[in-house]
Amino acid sequence: MSVSEEQQLRDRSRSARAPRPTVIARHGRLPRSRAWKTVLGIFGASLAVVLVSATSVVGIAAVQLTTEVAANSVKINETEAPIPEIGAYEGGFNILVVGSDANWDRDSVLNDVNIIIHVSADQTNAVAVSIPRDLVVPYPGCVNPKTGKTWGVATGLPMNNALYYGGLPCVVNVAENLTGLDIQYAGMIGFDGVATMAAAVGGVDVCVATAIHDKFVGLDLAPGTHHLDGYDALKFLRSRHGVGDGSDLTRISSQQVFLSALLRKLKSEDTLTNVGKLIGLTKAAAANMQLSTELTQPATVVAMAKALNKIPMDRITFVQYPGSTGGQGIYAGKVQPKQAIADKLFAAIRADQPIGLDKAGDGRGSEVDPNAPADPATPADPSATPTPGATTAPEPVLPDKVIISGVNGQTAADQTCSVGFHG
Repeated sequence: MSVSEEQQLRDRSRSARAPRPTVIARHGRLPRSRAWKTVLGIFGASLAVVLVSATSVVGIAAVQLTTEVAANSVKINETEAPIPEIGAYEGGFNILVVGSDANWDRDSVLNDVNIIIHVSADQTNAVAVSIPRDLVVPYPGCVNPKTGKTWGVATGLPMNNALYYGGLPCVVNVAENLTGLDIQYAGMIGFDGVATMAAAVGGVDVCVATAIHDKFVGLDLAPGTHHLDGYDALKFLRSRHGVGDGSDLTRISSQQVFLSALLRKLKSEDTLTNVGKLIGLTKAAAANMQLSTELTQPATVVAMAKALNKIPMDRITFVQYPGSTGGQGIYAGKVQPKQAIADKLFAAIRADQPIGLDKAGDGRGSEVDPNAPADPATPADPSATPTPGATTAPEPVLPDKVIISGVNGQTAADQTCSVGFHG
């Protein structure tokens, strides 16, 4: 994003009063989910968070919203998978969440945020991979939805060009070609939609380790915990000059601080049992997102939600596609893939192996919160007496995590803080 564009964001946020509906794209191949619009919506800037909140959202106003969501959906697959029976969703699935800059007054629209959420076939772990907007990647052919013409193959272009060349279907094709994953679902949200969804969820408490000052988006945060809501949340998610080393990579690490905090909030009893808030979330998502046609059936959402809700927080991992800055040639001023590390990461993901990390945070854009409360195991109740003849079901044995050196990120259970710009 240019300096002038980020200045526009600051000006827009000051004058904005009522959230405006956003334009979004669609994609899919598996069943369709309604709760996911809530999840995807909030994710707008990153949206991996909705993974677990879907359970409660699905049961609320599901039928009324079906027609509304379907009318705004987009076809991303040649054929659609059959709708699963409620509670019978089997296997894993992949969802692509795209955050666009469609609200700018400009001819071109770019995919600023690209997050692939993968749920394992045994439904014991999930990984949300953020693909840097400036990552230079190969492009397969894409069909421009406006002209119907096919745009040719390219050896290397920034990831965020895909939306411009072929809409959401092109973003999906590029992501599939890059990762080797089959993406069955997709959803897209714009900047205003992100602000709307952040407000709908009631804001998120975010930890800041060192002061964040970003004049381009109008963000000033002192060290400490801040409650970010609406356009303040959007500013935080969009800030690049104010965090880490000012690169797209450290911005992703800072975004993951927000996303993990959001997921913890959505997973909390207070949030997920508040019927009024959940209804508001579903309506806000329907008005501010565009989803793939596979995500428009209540049965799909219910089935997916049941699978997602049982995944432990420490088994939901946020990572960023391995890359580096400072390259030459087509990588000058962009992000160059660390291909060997990326190959290991996606081989593990395709094999449904849970991803572990050397540490939480990258140490530049995010770091572990030193004041995070301990989370001791719940002590046994000494007054409880076992029922005669009753048996206790053994705890499921989860597979060991695969730690891939060089991959940055954190789990949803890790409490981290964003780090202000340090050059």
